[in-house]
Amino acid sequence: MDKKIRNFSAWAYWSLHLASVELDDPIPGEHEGRDRLDEWLIRVRERLTKLLGDQQSHVPLDAEFGEPIDCGEYTRSRVVYDTEPAMSVPAYLLVPKDRATQGPAVLAVHGHGPGKDLICGLTGAPFEHYAIHLARLGYVVLAPDLRCFGERQDPQWEPWTHKYDCDWNLVAATMAGVSPLSQNLWDLQRSIDALAEHPLVDSSRIGVAGLSYGGTMALFLAALDTRVRAAVVSGYVSSWKSAHTVPWNMCGSQVMFGQLGKIEHVDIAALIAPRALLVETGEADELFPLLAATQTMDSLRRVWGSANSDVLVHAAVVGGHRWHGAMVEEFLGRNL
Repeated sequence: MDKKIRNFSAWAYWSLHLASVELDDPIPGEHEGRDRLDEWLIRVRERLTKLLGDQQSHVPLDAEFGEPIDCGEYTRSRVVYDTEPAMSVPAYLLVPKDRATQGPAVLAVHGHGPGKDLICGLTGAPFEHYAIHLARLGYVVLAPDLRCFGERQDPQWEPWTHKYDCDWNLVAATMAGVSPLSQNLWDLQRSIDALAEHPLVDSSRIGVAGLSYGGTMALFLAALDTRVRAAVVSGYVSSWKSAHTVPWNMCGSQVMFGQLGKIEHVDIAALIAPRALLVETGEADELFPLLAATQTMDSLRRVWGSANSDVLVHAAVVGGHRWHGAMVEEFLGRNL
């Protein structure tokens, strides 16, 4: 029985596996030239498209708006729009009162928790209300519920009171041959459609912002949809390889089938270039460590090139896994 180390824990097994995975097609080195880098970016986009799978067919948004609620500096309306024949998305629309003409807008994506209610100030602490922060900066803001959150959370029946909806959803999606990540990205792309149709929104000046799970979606959405002119990704960009140090499970709504060795955080982020990307990392963030984030950002500077200080920004901030937003006003003001 002492011949070899035996692991009985699934998480221990996958943690060891994560730590040992190397990319089949890593980002070219600095000495390899711009042509090799551009060829690599084409391959990355092809891999991402394949990993995400087939997209849905467009359906009319058929948006329905509730009565605006006066929130002081802005109004908040509940809006519901369709993304699939049998799927609708509930969201809050925040409109600054001093907006009279077309201008920039931001899609605000929540992380784990109560969904859009948290970032729009209906619950939680003020530092979590980043949709409000953006509205107060003068942006029209759309904050939808992702699948399994807020109004889209499934009922919790006994004995499954403590089940984790993201992972339950992954099981159901796996049986259907689809990816929850891909489904949510589809909903968010249609959310951009909804924003772009608003009379006060300049469709060429749309950004996306999110924390944690919302940061995942903001990064992927900006990589996938070139209508996103600027992305704020808080508490996410690091690497999947570094996730072996995290003592919790990896959310089932943030992964793709067969992704290990095929694509990394740096690959996804690279597809945003030359558009604007702000990455915010808490120095004490245990989920997405600063060292991994710094290494990824150092690699990304090769993609953006030498003139990247205004459009590629890494804000390392004091604190842990939370929204800080210290550089958001300046960054979005410059890039939206």
